[in-house]
Amino acid sequence: MPELPEVETIKTAIQKQLKNAQILDVVVRNPNLRQKVPSDFAKAIKNKKIIGYQRIAKYILLHLEDNLSIVIHLGMSGRIRLSPSLGTLQKHDHLVFKTSEGYMVYNDARRFGLCLYVSSDKLHNHPLFKNVGIDPFDKKLTGKWLKQKLSKKQTSIKQALLDQHIICGIGNIYASESLFLARILPTRVASSLTDKECIVIVEKVRETLNKAILAGGSTLRDYQKPDGSLGYFQNQHCVYNKTGLPCPICTCRLKETGGIQKITQAGRSTYFCATKQR
Repeated sequence: MPELPEVETIKTAIQKQLKNAQILDVVVRNPNLRQKVPSDFAKAIKNKKIIGYQRIAKYILLHLEDNLSIVIHLGMSGRIRLSPSLGTLQKHDHLVFKTSEGYMVYNDARRFGLCLYVSSDKLHNHPLFKNVGIDPFDKKLTGKWLKQKLSKKQTSIKQALLDQHIICGIGNIYASESLFLARILPTRVASSLTDKECIVIVEKVRETLNKAILAGGSTLRDYQKPDGSLGYFQNQHCVYNKTGLPCPICTCRLKETGGIQKITQAGRSTYFCATKQR
């Protein structure tokens, strides 16, 4: 599933390509996504001008005139393609947007994503967003704030970072990478973290996400940028998917430690260095 850096990269690419385009036409080729595309979707947004762009958690929002917003979620395998001309459509191209600045196509082989419209002034009360946690880049997210949120959490810190009701947008890759940079074991009970450790986690989450955004995200399976190119942050991963290898700062003996370890937490793979993380 695309995580925050991938979604931010896609949102920025859409904004750069479409700018303040007018939506000239929409063709819904298959409405059967995770949530069915509204039957009046095309009618509601046709001829509307795009006036802004936003990312909330892992959702992309295109704000339109007349108090409407398009909400896009890519699910597990969703992709966005942008091009000046339509070209040949592919098997899983479910929605085609024709705009005054070119075409945007939503493709989703597994159909776990969604595309719908909502009233812009009711976004934060919408079921998709009303229980979403704080954004990692929100200034309100501080070490003190995180410490308070974790004070009664008996789950692991890795699971807490994946809890979208606490901090939104952090996925499996970036939780492992952030905890490595923070030198904190992913198995630590969340409530056991000190004030200082919470400050460090906030810093390293932002550092990791910023680096990933600059690299265009991580391409491990399905993810592609809207121009068809791949992200390359996977080349900068310190621990994720590197079982048995030494971490970038390890001074320990690989034969004795076994290098980077992999465990499963709540059904998700976790990678860490048991020597450097405590």
